[in-house]
Amino acid sequence: MPELRGSLTFVLGGARSGKSTHAEALVSALPSPWIYIATAQTFDNEMVERIALHRQRRDDRWSTVDAPFDLVDAIAAVPDGRPVLIDCLTLWLSNHLLAGHDVDAESRRLADTLSAPRGPWFVVSNEVGLGIVPDNPLGRRFRDAQGRLNQMVASGADSVLLMVAGLPMRVK
Repeated sequence: MPELRGSLTFVLGGARSGKSTHAEALVSALPSPWIYIATAQTFDNEMVERIALHRQRRDDRWSTVDAPFDLVDAIAAVPDGRPVLIDCLTLWLSNHLLAGHDVDAESRRLADTLSAPRGPWFVVSNEVGLGIVPDNPLGRRFRDAQGRLNQMVASGADSVLLMVAGLPMRVK
């Protein structure tokens, strides 16, 4: 049996650039059912509200899988050929960094998994390198790790979109 080769679309952008909404539209243009792999954790009421707003945009054709840490395992469980939206790598990386995990090893493991999509996969991440240099070591470590992760995922992606003010710009 030949190996299934899907496609990976990487959607980058700044905060409130329209990344998630655009990625959802790309996925929902494909036949359902769709899988949404969420990486957010709820530590406060504001985050609970943000997650609720995201969920309200999705109807019952979406299945949601929460994977704040075990993203590789969540991806591995997806049936071949199924459209997947992973939202987002920024929160996933933050979760690992704040938990004291080896973010470089986790990032390499994730990038390797994403480089062999088994269906139409869409991944959302923040472009954090366009702002000021953070004034503290944790912020700089996060910015650098996010930049490295984004580069790894983009290099293996079939398509890379940069969202600017709600508009997609094709980068690759």
